[in-house]
Amino acid sequence: MDVNRKVVEGKIDVIERNLRFLEQYKEMGLKEFEKSYKDIQAVKYSLLEIVESCVDIANHIISVRGYRRAEKYSEIFQILGEEKVISPKLSEKMQEMAKFRNLLAHRYGEVENKKILEIVKSNLKDVKEFEKEMEKNILKASSPE
Repeated sequence: MDVNRKVVEGKIDVIERNLRFLEQYKEMGLKEFEKSYKDIQAVKYSLLEIVESCVDIANHIISVRGYRRAEKYSEIFQILGEEKVISPKLSEKMQEMAKFRNLLAHRYGEVENKKILEIVKSNLKDVKEFEKEMEKNILKASSPE
């Protein structure tokens, strides 16, 4: 069994939709961002959906290829790095994103708005790199169904 192209492409669509949405916040200053509770919540949710979609893609790859099972979200990307599905450097960056996802999902009251905006401005390139790696190395060699 190989990676299901439709599963991966569906998750990439979710990532792309959220990346496009977050573009409007890249030039926003912290004071302006903090004025709108709605914007803060929307950005948090978009980041959560992005990381969840990356996790879903990674889990799918791990499952169909029979790699060892991860015990926590960050380990999912560690496994992809070990198996040379993604580079070690990208693996580390995605592990950090997974840890941030846990913070967003479970200790959301502790997440500083400054950190959220910093991720939008500086770390989404890591998600785009993950996407490119999936398109180049996974979708190229996967089955359409």
